[in-house]
Amino acid sequence: MSPSQTTKSLSILTIPVVVGALGYFVDIFDLVLFSVVRTPSLRDLGVPPEQLLSTGVVLLNLQMTGMLLGGFLWGVLGDRRGRRSVLFGSILLYSVANLANAFVTDVTWYGVLRFVAGLGLAGELGAAITLVAETLPKDKRGYGTGLVAGIGLSGAVASGLVVEMFSWRVAYGLGGVLGLGLLAMRFGMRESGLFENVASRKDVRRGDLRMLFGDRKRLARFAACVGIAVPVWFVVGILVTFSPELAAAMGATGPVLAGRAILWCYAGIAIGDVLSGFWSQWRGSRKKVVRDMLIAVTVLVAMFPFLRGVSPFAFYFLFFLLGLATGYWAVFMTLSAENFGTNLRATVTTAVPNLVRGSVVLLTLAFDAGRSALGPVSSALTVGTVALAIAFFSLANLDETHAKDLSYEEVG
Repeated sequence: MSPSQTTKSLSILTIPVVVGALGYFVDIFDLVLFSVVRTPSLRDLGVPPEQLLSTGVVLLNLQMTGMLLGGFLWGVLGDRRGRRSVLFGSILLYSVANLANAFVTDVTWYGVLRFVAGLGLAGELGAAITLVAETLPKDKRGYGTGLVAGIGLSGAVASGLVVEMFSWRVAYGLGGVLGLGLLAMRFGMRESGLFENVASRKDVRRGDLRMLFGDRKRLARFAACVGIAVPVWFVVGILVTFSPELAAAMGATGPVLAGRAILWCYAGIAIGDVLSGFWSQWRGSRKKVVRDMLIAVTVLVAMFPFLRGVSPFAFYFLFFLLGLATGYWAVFMTLSAENFGTNLRATVTTAVPNLVRGSVVLLTLAFDAGRSALGPVSSALTVGTVALAIAFFSLANLDETHAKDLSYEEVG
């Protein structure tokens, strides 16, 4: 058997894939936990009923702002210090913050710790996807990243189930303990060979943000990578997170619970991510898969106004379908990693998903601002229309990267 044939026969279930999937499971468990426990935790801390939504928006934005800043911090460190070191540092920070969240007694400290947790959560996924993309053969990258995202995103389902069985404080404590337990698994991971080769060279600038923001074409490519995934966080950050208020405004026949809505949506996303990752390999295209799933999201969002006066189950089922349609996170992350050279790959692959997550700050502010004039439902749909328009425009401005050789650097 030739060396190339041996490489191609490597199992997809490598240590980076397995550890990355489990790490992302805990990451997403902690990431969506606030959305799941928002109402009971704020009630327990004495927030009046009429302030639950506005206070929830502020705390969610603090978490997402932390992720926005952390995306650049961990990304730069990933290109300068290595992908493996980012996995250690980020998971330690968010695990400690979530443990502390279990003991908060007021909204102020709740917000501070959500910011710190967001800062830590920003590093996990980008470093994991970068490692997987750089260590798997190019004809298997889509399978590996699909498994990482699909298995990892099921952490949101676990989060919803845990909150239905335990109190919000126990849920935060469990998230922190799971994260710390994962640190032991990290010690068996090796650094990316592509990174080590670049790190040994003095002539290559690594993790330099001036290279990213100082070149118009490179910056446009970066912005397009962000734009294609904004609808994912419109669905999660608006339609699902504020589903209790939206369902009530639409006259649902019973209460819609945010935790259950997240469970249904992320069950769909987890399935969709595995399927989309594999589908992109079968079709030989990342862009076509993202395009088709964006079309599906558009159709499903257009159906949302027709849910007036229906049962909670109808909402949950639509959230499941929206989850399937927005389950292109794995393909989006792979597309981002493949679009940039080794010396900027961790910076981009870590910053991009956190900018997408951070976009929920603008989305929620726009949603909240439009509620008084348009009502919650029309405001949400207006925001969604803009998010989808951005995604289609961004996709049109990206090149196809399927099976691209990643052994190259950004120059200049």
